[in-house]
Amino acid sequence: MLVRRYEMPWRPAYEGHAAAAWLAATAVLTFGGVSGVLPTALARPLALGCFACGVMRLAQALRTLVLRASLSGRAVQTIGTAELARWCGRPDQVFLGFGFEWRPVHAQRLYELAKADYREFALSPRLLAWLGHETDPQPDAQIGLPYIHGVEPDEVPLYRPLQNFEGGTLLVGTTQSGKGVALGCLVTQAVRRGDVVIVIDPKNSRRLRRIVQRACEDWREPGTFLEFHPAFPEDGVRLDFTFNWQKPTEIASRIQSIMPPDTASAFTAFGWDAVNVVVQGLIELEERPNLVKLTRYIEGGIEPVLEGSLRRYCERTLGSGWREQPEMKRLLHEAQRGNLKRPSEAASTELLALVTYYEQHVAPSQRHKAIDAQVRTFRHNREHYQKITANLLPVLSMLTSGDLGRSLSPDPFDPDDLRPIMNFEKIERAGHVLYMCLDSLPDPSVATAIGALALADLAARVGMRYNLGAHRRISLFVDEVSNVINQPLIEILNKGAEGGIQTTCAMQTLADLARRLGSEHAARMALGNLNNLIALRSKDRPTQDFVVETFGRTAIHTLRVGVSTGTDAHLGDFSSSYSTQLCESFEEMVPADVLGKLPNLQYFASVSGGRIIKGRFPILDADAPAAAVVSAGAGP
Repeated sequence: MLVRRYEMPWRPAYEGHAAAAWLAATAVLTFGGVSGVLPTALARPLALGCFACGVMRLAQALRTLVLRASLSGRAVQTIGTAELARWCGRPDQVFLGFGFEWRPVHAQRLYELAKADYREFALSPRLLAWLGHETDPQPDAQIGLPYIHGVEPDEVPLYRPLQNFEGGTLLVGTTQSGKGVALGCLVTQAVRRGDVVIVIDPKNSRRLRRIVQRACEDWREPGTFLEFHPAFPEDGVRLDFTFNWQKPTEIASRIQSIMPPDTASAFTAFGWDAVNVVVQGLIELEERPNLVKLTRYIEGGIEPVLEGSLRRYCERTLGSGWREQPEMKRLLHEAQRGNLKRPSEAASTELLALVTYYEQHVAPSQRHKAIDAQVRTFRHNREHYQKITANLLPVLSMLTSGDLGRSLSPDPFDPDDLRPIMNFEKIERAGHVLYMCLDSLPDPSVATAIGALALADLAARVGMRYNLGAHRRISLFVDEVSNVINQPLIEILNKGAEGGIQTTCAMQTLADLARRLGSEHAARMALGNLNNLIALRSKDRPTQDFVVETFGRTAIHTLRVGVSTGTDAHLGDFSSSYSTQLCESFEEMVPADVLGKLPNLQYFASVSGGRIIKGRFPILDADAPAAAVVSAGAGP
């Protein structure tokens, strides 16, 4: 028969009364044995037995009092980078703050507290200090209920193996619940480990930026920290998201990933084709594609690219004197007289002659596929072409306007622009730390496009790592992931672990992600690629349900007491009964409403394949003195 122990610590410490009685009996028996009132042979064992029972009851009473005293919780803790380094002693471990592993007994205590006001049972935290427990109670003015963390008085540093985070981590919490602090702690550890770190921050958190910068100052070589800010381009680097590719079609796929979706995907598919035609033409001319060139030739027309491609083709096939060929001379003459159909005003007479010659006098087996696509675009009705690229051109215009165009389409031969030109391959090889601010508050559309394009380029880089077998670890941190999530990011979450990239995404609610992806089903499918979950305070009910589903259920015991009395027909006759029943039911390991009552920086987490922990992150002071910074190999 399985015997289950039922614990109810939220009550007076009745064991203290029993301990006092047992210890009093010990004193009486001891006095009786010493004074000779009782025989020593009888008094001594009785006194020892009473003393043992008294100590046992006293320990039980103190245990209850310690649990009640711990209901005052823990105040927010601030540490410097040197102290964080002492806690992060092993590079193969991830420090997750302070707390304890959440077990069924803690869930039982939490459910019991839901039946009463915890203030009725709270004791002075001085009792904990007197008993040797380090404590700093949560102030009454702080957000959240302290007893959630106080169901366990014994708090320890929390560590999990680094390899457990290869499958991705989701950080969810409402505004000002501590996501930035948690990201700062995780980013600092990644910098300290020597990872290639990429932080995408849509809203430009100054605190997080300063933490990343300070981590680079403490543990990396000078010049490691790089930043990008659309509003302050002069202070950062230039980024070329079209530099790295293995196949030319990859560039068109990156641009497609940032295009707004359409119902039948026809406009998106044609946009991909329009970009690919230009890219193939530029490669044929031995020019490196960039966003500015793509915008110029899609919006202004393919004519310059096509003319250059046909000239090269004629030189290869007809020789340097191709203009003197009889048929070519005739066509040039016809074009000058206006006898050849002109699809657009931008087409020169020489281009008309070249296109006509290519169409009429070049055998299909000798034609070039890239030139065929350019001719097809050239012959396409210009008005219809502009309509079907209506989804594409606004996106390209956003990314190439003003200073942003010079930042995202850098010209290496511009003598007036001395900013470094970077791409993800250079960042990876040099071990840089890139902090990308997207400036989403004043310009959300551009911020979304930049972030999505960066993720598309990074996904392509991960694909190269697969093909080339490179495994230098990249730590990617995406704050406000609902602003930038796209199919490339989902691919990174799905397949990036084997490519050596560890991803941490932060969001506020499930609804934000569902709105971005189109449905809650799509949002849940995307989040299903993240193996670890860290949940701070959340007020949104669907988000709470998503979190508690991850934590699972446990058996909760409920004590039911029944008392009944009754009277008989005869005067003075009565009956009574008293019964107790211990019931068991499966409930959520963490009640959903508790997630909305968490204090700042406190969290529940499911890590390492279902291990549930209750913890709190300390605030990292990026301006603390650096004199005691510990090297990456030191222990705590």
